[in-house]
Amino acid sequence: MLQGVLCGLLAGAMWGMVFVAPEFLRAFTPLEMACGRYICYGLIAAAVMSTRLPKLLRRLDRSDIVAMIKHALAGNIIYYMLLALGVKLAGVAATSLIIGVLPISVTLVGHKDHGAVPLRQLIWPLLLVAAGIACINIDVFTHDVGTGLPLSSKLLGVLCAAVALACWTWYSVDNARYLKRNPHFSSGEWSALYGVSSGLIALAIALVGLVFFHGDVTGAGAAASGRDWGLFWIVSAVIALGASAIGNHLWNIASRKVPLTLSGQLILFETLFALLYGFIYKQQWPRGLEIAAMVLLIAGVMWSVRIHALDDASEAHAG
Repeated sequence: MLQGVLCGLLAGAMWGMVFVAPEFLRAFTPLEMACGRYICYGLIAAAVMSTRLPKLLRRLDRSDIVAMIKHALAGNIIYYMLLALGVKLAGVAATSLIIGVLPISVTLVGHKDHGAVPLRQLIWPLLLVAAGIACINIDVFTHDVGTGLPLSSKLLGVLCAAVALACWTWYSVDNARYLKRNPHFSSGEWSALYGVSSGLIALAIALVGLVFFHGDVTGAGAAASGRDWGLFWIVSAVIALGASAIGNHLWNIASRKVPLTLSGQLILFETLFALLYGFIYKQQWPRGLEIAAMVLLIAGVMWSVRIHALDDASEAHAG
């Protein structure tokens, strides 16, 4: 189980980058950012598995294809588009706060799965997580200067982040269940196939955009508007490699190694790293409530890990 926890931590470190990336690409739309990231992800996945890809594609059945399409849309393209829009409208802090509820939402949705620890044993760790999220919430509304946009835009950003939360909650639970039901693909193979399918869908969306919304998608007058396409593709490639290719592979390993109630807690590392990267980007130290939030979140995760370790040990002893 320790390997699964470490993979979950490293995946969170990779995923935390996606909250800062929109700040570098504010001249681009969330749809453009999502398409750019996942086109790069698809190319990377295809290149890594180039010699094995034809054989893998022949092993796909109808249920695999349906699962890949659903997961690519909910867990990748739609999720990232909504997250980027949330960052643009509501800011990094508010968006990471809302996505930070993932540990609770995933744990609650997956609490009846096989191997899950009963929720009554996780009450106190979950309360620590909730307290940490409350600290972030209080800090956002007492210190955040906002994005300079009207309240209606900020509320729209919060709504986008909430729908992104729902998308990723469903993806995380359904992907973990699918991997455990279908061991005929390794974590690396499934991650590569998932990446290729995401890239193809993103490319199709981009082509539709080029045909019907040529001016908006390609950004006529890019120089005047500050749309640096070189920077766009560099950031997209970095996020695709780190957060998508490496991060998703690590998460697939973690999903197989730990029960859903624990994997839900491990997602919390994404929020912690998002906050850390945000501090570095803004070149400022965390405030008191932010420090308290990080301590509470880490304590909640570590407590949950201990509960699961003790549960595994008792089951092994009983066996």
